[in-house]
Amino acid sequence: MNTKVIVAGVGMIPFTKPGTNAPYDEMGSEAARMALADAGLSYEDMQQAYVGYVYGDSTSGQKSLYKVGMTGIPVINVNNNCSTGSTALFLARQAIASGVVDCVLVLGFEQMSPGALNSVFQDRPSPFDPFDRVTAELVGMPQLPLALRYFGGAGLSHMQKFGTPIDSFAKIRAKASRHAVNNPLAVFKQVVTAEDVLNSTMIWPGVMTKLMACPPTCGAAAAVLVSEKYAKAKGLNAGVYIAAQAMTTDKPSTFESGDMMRLVGYEMSKEAAQKVYEESGIGPDELDVVELHDCFAHNELITYEALGLCPEGGATKFINDGDNTYGGKVVTNPSGGLLSKGHPLGATGLAQCFELTHQLRGTAGARQVDNAKVGLQHNLGLGGACVVTMYRAA
Repeated sequence: MNTKVIVAGVGMIPFTKPGTNAPYDEMGSEAARMALADAGLSYEDMQQAYVGYVYGDSTSGQKSLYKVGMTGIPVINVNNNCSTGSTALFLARQAIASGVVDCVLVLGFEQMSPGALNSVFQDRPSPFDPFDRVTAELVGMPQLPLALRYFGGAGLSHMQKFGTPIDSFAKIRAKASRHAVNNPLAVFKQVVTAEDVLNSTMIWPGVMTKLMACPPTCGAAAAVLVSEKYAKAKGLNAGVYIAAQAMTTDKPSTFESGDMMRLVGYEMSKEAAQKVYEESGIGPDELDVVELHDCFAHNELITYEALGLCPEGGATKFINDGDNTYGGKVVTNPSGGLLSKGHPLGATGLAQCFELTHQLRGTAGARQVDNAKVGLQHNLGLGGACVVTMYRAA
């Protein structure tokens, strides 16, 4: 697969709290139109569409895109938990890179309900059964919602291994808020301090407070991918391209290692990142900006190490030195991340693409990372799948 894949257009609507959103099909169609307009193309130019969402009936992708156009093209619906948006992006990139098509629309949206995530189908085995079993053995806490047990348990594992203090997680959340204040599309734009985070409602004593968890969010984002040949023929903006991409899923060690960090995808993230570094010839020390999956502050911290942004056990120093923000080694989540920007599951991967595309174009406004030329995207879904994507400015 030697065809260079260009990100020709991106679109994203403001993320909102559940109950204040438009229906999913309206959100999705709006984001799709924005990406098409940004690319300077019409829906009639699209040869395929990949649409990601988690909470929705089958063919919700068609329901959304039929509001944009009805051209008879393949519309593929994608569901891969929280990595849904980047999985759709992965499939679209493969289609272009393999030479099957030249122009593809990728869309992600989510219409969520208030409160913690829950399984929808109660009359069949849950894909999380093995995750729940290991979590029950390692950390207990059955009174907590599943996502809090998983990622809080991973954070606790890091604390026990490396002496990580809880205020490291608080500093990550505070950093997210400082970044989000410059993002008009973020759901939370109020700046909070590390002390504010630590003083918020304690969910898991000594491990997690309420502000360390991302909120349920509604929203949509989209991208138009094209081949380099197509971009040149149409005179499109070819300023940003995907230099490498990898997708990984769980191995037996996820459940056999007795490590909550591995249960929530540490090894998947590490392996996907390594593949991307090798394919692109770009190492973690060369990154300018990273959008990573901070569904909890705890996951951002362990992901620093999985992506090689700092050594294993070095995350607290990385945070304390300010190497995760402006003026440091690499700006992480300039958008505010999932913690402040919000996390509409199916849209998150495309929202990360939106942010990195604007960063590498130099059009990110007040949150622009100086001279950003190389960006990395990390999107994780339990169950499980991890997609890591390297973007470069042409």
